[in-house]
Amino acid sequence: MRDPGRSLLVPVLLLLSLYPLSLAARPFFLILTQEDLKEVAAAPPDELLDSADWDEFGDSESRPEEELDPGSWRPMFESGEPPAAGSEPEELYYSGVSKMMAAASSGEGRLMEEAVSEFEASAAAGYAHAQSALGFLHGTGQMRDRSKGKAFLYHHFAAEGGNMQSKMALAYTYMRQDMYEKAVKLYAELAEVAVNSFLITKDSPVIEPIRIHNGAEENKEALRKSRGEDDEDFQILEYQAQKGNAIAMYKVGLFHYFGLRGLRRDHTKALSWFLKAVDKGEPRSMELLGEIYARGAGVERNYTKAFEWLKLASRQQLYSAYNGMGYLYVKGYGVEKKNYTKAKEYFEKAANNEEAGGYYNLGVMYLKGIGVKRDVKLACKYFISAANAGQPKAFYQLAKMFHTGVGLKKNLATATALYKLVAERGPWGSLSRWALESYLKGDVGKAFLLYSRMAELGYEVAQSNAAWILDKFGERSMCMGEAGFCTDAERHQRSHYLWWQASEQGNEHAALLIGDAYYYGRGTERDYERAAEAYMHAKSQANAQALFNLGYMHEHGQGLPFDLHLAKRYYDQALEIEPAAKLPVTLALASLWIRKNYANGFLVNMIDSLPEAYPKVEAWVEDVILEEGNATILTLFVCLLTVLYLRERQRRQAPAVVGEVGGQQQPIEPVVPGIN
Repeated sequence: MRDPGRSLLVPVLLLLSLYPLSLAARPFFLILTQEDLKEVAAAPPDELLDSADWDEFGDSESRPEEELDPGSWRPMFESGEPPAAGSEPEELYYSGVSKMMAAASSGEGRLMEEAVSEFEASAAAGYAHAQSALGFLHGTGQMRDRSKGKAFLYHHFAAEGGNMQSKMALAYTYMRQDMYEKAVKLYAELAEVAVNSFLITKDSPVIEPIRIHNGAEENKEALRKSRGEDDEDFQILEYQAQKGNAIAMYKVGLFHYFGLRGLRRDHTKALSWFLKAVDKGEPRSMELLGEIYARGAGVERNYTKAFEWLKLASRQQLYSAYNGMGYLYVKGYGVEKKNYTKAKEYFEKAANNEEAGGYYNLGVMYLKGIGVKRDVKLACKYFISAANAGQPKAFYQLAKMFHTGVGLKKNLATATALYKLVAERGPWGSLSRWALESYLKGDVGKAFLLYSRMAELGYEVAQSNAAWILDKFGERSMCMGEAGFCTDAERHQRSHYLWWQASEQGNEHAALLIGDAYYYGRGTERDYERAAEAYMHAKSQANAQALFNLGYMHEHGQGLPFDLHLAKRYYDQALEIEPAAKLPVTLALASLWIRKNYANGFLVNMIDSLPEAYPKVEAWVEDVILEEGNATILTLFVCLLTVLYLRERQRRQAPAVVGEVGGQQQPIEPVVPGIN
């Protein structure tokens, strides 16, 4: 078997690939050094590892999402009506939720006011979920004064009462303020809830919140693939499945089981399609049937059947099935008795075939000393191998190690970031699905409300989506302000705040928009220094437009020191990253050369009088380069600059030539040389 301890070099580059890379989001990298892999944690106290906190082979109990995320707005979307109320405060709360959703769709301020009043009455009676709703409304300034203090207090009491979404909001607030001692505790609890819902054989497909935009435009391709049963591709796939295509049967079952492509989770339909696929000889369905019977998802739990299906799947070279078989031997479910030796053999078979779950499970065995001699250092290396292969449970284990200082040097900031990645896969992530469904149905107001709630919980994609809806749809976003519909100032302020939050989490498009807002004074006071700070943030993610903007600001001394050499460096880097920016970079370099050689001349004054559209490289690329007519105009503009320059030079040199003063005339230099 390949030993990760031998193949793992230090320092270790660990790519945390819990979420697929998106167009605008920054990938998350973690650098582990020799200091992190410290020897002192190789023998942690037995009482720590023997505690329930480290029982990573817990029961595969499938708890309903209503239990995991109490007070969720799920009933309004899953069943279309509130649940049967057990008390007056609960009835008031769900009535308020219904009215808030209706107000978001219709824009009726009266309904929103009634909703808030019912939340306040319910919260006064100590109902935690109503307190959470009020925290959201005060945090965003909807029909009540915008107050971070009141929002924090309401979320604090709601979290004390068991509301998980308020715990997410508080954890994110603490993290933004670098209060990692408090943030890490909340995220650890939330991540544990998320991990307990993961599968025992292999990781489920990542259901990433859909980014509904690509910068300035709607993300039509991603939206098309999220229309569920209305998607033409899915309809074709389902038709093929009905006609007996085994692969199509498996895929349709998969979509229903995990709730992919805009479909709701339906374990009963999934079970039916998997059984049909198996009858047609499709092997991948066997493993998921083992999962279904082990978890009792849509069927009565039966560990014996689960083991049989997993065994059949393993014979078809589906190596992740070995993880489920090993798990059942660790627990003694569906087999004659517990057998750690066999469990380890199955985990090793999975790991030998590069299966992430195999690495993870071996890590747990060495961490706990289950059937092997406890070796925390080796466990850590297995977890790193699993995390590099994208296993989210391994991220959770590494977070715990950074949190407790077991196996890795204690680092609360890193632990918080890792816990957050895992926690965002919890059941509260369903908000994204409901928001997307609303958006696809044309209910932009409801989509905005749901994305705003999710943004408060710290989801970068939701922050970006909510901000984009505000900018794109304006009044149609049904944005509610402190006293009714949002004023233009309130919309700008909220959009600015959402983009700022997204930029903090690595969204380069958001960082650019924040920079533009400060540069042009859109929705805020003009501030060149803060604009430069935002562009520097986007530049750190190798963004061509940010580099171009920084070059321009150095060229003009706006928010940055006047420095033509640095300006040229930024322009050159922008062109290296984005070849399509050749035209604006060429013009910028021409401007630099003229500015260097004729600092107080006619051409410099003319260039400085041009409109302030210069730093917008994205606009150049989309609106200029892609338009043949505009490209022609700009080419003529370059020619005009050249002609003017030649005439200016000829005028200055004419007296010297006539009087034969100054020696031989030098040849004319090109328009865009490098700046020496």
